[in-house]
Amino acid sequence: MDKPLETMEPEIDPRRSALMSRIRSSNTRPEIAVRRLLHALGYRFRLHRRDLPGKPDIVLPRHRLALFVHGCFWHQHPGCRLASKPKTRQDYWTPKLAGNVQRDQLAQEALAAMGWRVEVIWECDARKPAELERRVLEALKLGVSAMRGKGRG
Repeated sequence: MDKPLETMEPEIDPRRSALMSRIRSSNTRPEIAVRRLLHALGYRFRLHRRDLPGKPDIVLPRHRLALFVHGCFWHQHPGCRLASKPKTRQDYWTPKLAGNVQRDQLAQEALAAMGWRVEVIWECDARKPAELERRVLEALKLGVSAMRGKGRG
């Protein structure tokens, strides 16, 4: 009987595996910071609506606003020091991260085509409370002025 073919997968480092298993896709610290701020400002919202393209992290239906709270590394925030390229296994990471960026763009375009306004809050902005509040208020004010222009406010 022949021996089964050995796979060419790299050996898994248990420390790396433990680290990667702790990475969340929802309810991250930056996302919770945005949610707390919105709630403190008196806004109500929905989380992770699966019926919308890209499953936005936070949705304010009344304002037709979809917020994505992106990690700078995972979504490759342009010009951010947190969006470094991995030095190991580049053959894996380069297409993985590029695919994330492409998927984000497609989801944002699909939401815009459905009449939603889309804003991205980056992890590095969420780390600075004043910057986070400025970004969120800016996104919300744009919605209020757009609604006034349509005779709703």
